[in-house]
Amino acid sequence: MTSIDRTAYPRFGRVVSARELAEVFTPTDAEVEWARSRTQDEHHLLALAVWLKSYQRLGYFPKIADVPPIVVAHIRGALRLADEVELQRAAPMTASRHRAFVRERLKVTYEPARVRRIAEGAIRKEAQSKDNPADLINVALEELVRERCELPGYTTLDSMASAIRTEVNTGMFTLVAGRLDWAAQTRLARLLVVDPVSRRSEFDRLKDVAKAASLGKFKQRLALLADIDAIGPTQEWLEGIPPGKIAHFAGEARVTDAADMRKVGQAKQLTLLACFAQTVATGVRDDVVTMFCKRMAAIHKKGRDHLELLREAHRSESERLLGVLGEVLSVVREATGSGPDSMAERQRPTRGWPSGQGGWCSRLWNRPVGWTRWRLRTRPCRPITATTICRCWTSTTAPTVQRCSRWWRRSSWNPPAPIAACWKQCCSCARCAGRRRRWCLSGWRSSSRARMASRSR
Repeated sequence: MTSIDRTAYPRFGRVVSARELAEVFTPTDAEVEWARSRTQDEHHLLALAVWLKSYQRLGYFPKIADVPPIVVAHIRGALRLADEVELQRAAPMTASRHRAFVRERLKVTYEPARVRRIAEGAIRKEAQSKDNPADLINVALEELVRERCELPGYTTLDSMASAIRTEVNTGMFTLVAGRLDWAAQTRLARLLVVDPVSRRSEFDRLKDVAKAASLGKFKQRLALLADIDAIGPTQEWLEGIPPGKIAHFAGEARVTDAADMRKVGQAKQLTLLACFAQTVATGVRDDVVTMFCKRMAAIHKKGRDHLELLREAHRSESERLLGVLGEVLSVVREATGSGPDSMAERQRPTRGWPSGQGGWCSRLWNRPVGWTRWRLRTRPCRPITATTICRCWTSTTAPTVQRCSRWWRRSSWNPPAPIAACWKQCCSCARCAGRRRRWCLSGWRSSSRARMASRSR
């Protein structure tokens, strides 16, 4: 029998609060007047008022012994009866007449056959997808309240739910067992065979949960998944069975050991094993995916750590090599002279200015064959490197760069004082010194080879 505490069947609480007494069990003046007009003595008045308020609260007529004394005392006080007036069990004819009075006032019809028919239909409909008896009883209660029917006794609903649930489940067991051939039944029955050495069966092995995501455990879950798939197409066997039923059958099989499972009927045994195998296969697939993700995450973490170690090792080696190169350059500078003029005399001009550090000047230095002689005679006195580039092109001040670029693009060179000073810092060769500075600078803008050759002479 299903516990009444697991259902929504209405009943008196263990403790009735003062608020509930005032809101639910206090009769109105009209109800008091109605009860006095239907009874002749105080005992019957109290019994009729108690049943009226109890039916409004519960939806059925409770037994006199089940009514809490505090409720009886509250109703007695509302009726202004003496404390000596107690609630007594009335005679069967009187009790039947009181129930008829209450149904008439509340406009409720008592039809036991109709009530059973409504409850049975609701339970049978939900039993196709639900298997918990408490859920089935709750569905029947909801339907009866919607139809404004007097609720039957709890034992009546419980026995009805159990009978219908057994009938529906038996039909499902027969359906699934009929889809299994002899080989499939043999494979499922082999799960209950206990190994004499390990004293465990394959059925017990299916109940094992996933452990740490190690490589060995990962291989064990893969092997278990392969063994479950070898049992057979469980999805085809359970086609048409609601997922709720499959989950309930699998849960019933999980809490049953192999010895008790062998005592169950064959059709039910095969169905429970098939449902349990399919549920376990779904869980094992999830475990495999989870363990794979954890393994890949661990591998990626180790790879990142190893890459960081390699970076640190190469970083120290690169810094050491840069330090050695700096020392070599310092020795060479000391041996050859550190002045800018001497360095310029030993270094041929490059093909062009460094990328991104020259605009018009870079294009002039990259002129083809016709500019070779001019380039040799008017090379800068400083080496063209990233550190000694003309400040008018490497300055971070945008207005200076724009002004310098505009002056370089003029057809005639008449630079203002800031631009001339900038050029003086970049080119201080003999041809650019003194009175011939303007002649040298205008040669930078010439686009005629003949004019350039005449000015060079």
